Amino acid sequence: MFITEAYAQGAGGASGTPDITFMALMIGMFGLVYFISIRPQMKRAKEHKSMLESLKTGDEVIVLGGVLGKITKIGDVYMDIEIAPNTQIHVQKSSVQTMLPKGTIKSVS
Repeated sequence: MFITEAYAQGAGGASGTPDITFMALMIGMFGLVYFISIRPQMKRAKEHKSMLESLKTGDEVIVLGGVLGKITKIGDVYMDIEIAPNTQIHVQKSSVQTMLPKGTIKSVS
C-alpha cells in the first residue's frame, strides 16, 4: 500500500551525452582560465625579462620598494643605483620594477 512498484526505464536514451558535455565544459573552463590569467601573466613576465636585459648604465629606474635612482654599475645579478648624490645602494637586478624616461628624477626632485 505504501510502497509503489518501480518500473525499469526503457533502453532508449543517450548514455554518452553527459560524458561529452562534461569534457566540453572542462575544456572550456581550462581555455577560459588560460586566456584570463595564464596568458597575460606570461606576457608580463616576458616583457619584464626583456626590460631587465635592456638595462644599461645611466638608465633611471624604480625598484620594488619605490626607490627612484640612476644605474651606476650593472652586473649579471646585482647592480648599483645612485639614489642621491654620492649615495648608492646595491640591489638585485630582478627588483627593478619600471624603467623611467630620461630626466624623470630631475623633474621629481
